Amino acid sequence: MTGSLPSAEELYAHLKNALSDKLRGTNPANTYLVGIYSGGAWLARRLCADLQLPNQPGTLNTSLHRDDYNRIGLHSQTQPSHVPFEVEGAHIFLIDDILFTGRTIRAALNELYDYGRPASVRLGVLIDRGGRELPIAPDICGGVLPLPRGRNYVLATDDDSRFTLTMEEEPRHV
Repeated sequence: MTGSLPSAEELYAHLKNALSDKLRGTNPANTYLVGIYSGGAWLARRLCADLQLPNQPGTLNTSLHRDDYNRIGLHSQTQPSHVPFEVEGAHIFLIDDILFTGRTIRAALNELYDYGRPASVRLGVLIDRGGRELPIAPDICGGVLPLPRGRNYVLATDDDSRFTLTMEEEPRHV
């Protein structure tokens, strides 16, 4: 990818508008956002606040459901999942920052179903970078920004919940 990265705030605005459109006609009392720790959790919290949604968002930690858990272990900054509502029969928008292979989303679905069987689950992501290894696609997306393996987008947030986006090279393993 050449040139400068798009503004994370512009991508967020696209995601917020797409989510607002999808929420029209839903029952707000039975519709919830659940963010995948950590970038998805930041996004879900801000989306709930900006769209003035009545329900607090949940957060999911996918560490224990990842298919590479045996290889990479548990991250030292791991936060527990927090789902402050009844999942059974709920309509859920699963929110993440960067969609790549689809494996994190698969793990998040496994974690979510540990809490019950939702009526529906839709996926919203800030960035779809391509490179899928599983048949998973977002329902809403802030932007499609293909990126080759060996590079990663990194979302960060500041004290005012404003987002920034950087790109990093993956460390080479010898």
